[in-house]
Amino acid sequence: MSRRSASTSVRKAFDLVRRLWSVQILRFFVVGAINTAFGYGVFALLILLNRALDIVSPDVELIVAPLISQVCGILFNFKTTGTLVFRNKNNWLIFRFFAVYLFTYLLNYLALRILEDTLGIGRLAGGAIIVLPLSLLAYVLQKRFVFSTLDKAARPLARPSPGEDGRSSG
Repeated sequence: MSRRSASTSVRKAFDLVRRLWSVQILRFFVVGAINTAFGYGVFALLILLNRALDIVSPDVELIVAPLISQVCGILFNFKTTGTLVFRNKNNWLIFRFFAVYLFTYLLNYLALRILEDTLGIGRLAGGAIIVLPLSLLAYVLQKRFVFSTLDKAARPLARPSPGEDGRSSG
């Protein structure tokens, strides 16, 4: 392969990534994967630190590690989702963001109970069944309820691509 064709291939690959990144829902899922890794990383770090330093008992660890990682995860998720997915830096929207988190958590719980109690589907299988619908619901709620209004405190990072804001480009 010549240097010129390699350069063209790289350019085409970057162009494809740029086009894919312009699709908001794809950004949502990529950022969601990053947020999941971050939250789990905080959780694992806390568990490993406690095991190495024996800071709290295993019973307290079971309460504290998930709590701290969940709070850190929500804050990290709010900033990355707001900035990278919805291009909005308005920190006042954290309350709406948290409300969506709480709502989807409650739906998750109810769905797991219904699947287990009425259909006999175990929690692991139930979680696998509902993860995608709940993720799509979270996306819609964040788009419509959390990050929909750009007020004076919001600082959009870039103009949406044609059609990305729900309006046609013509």
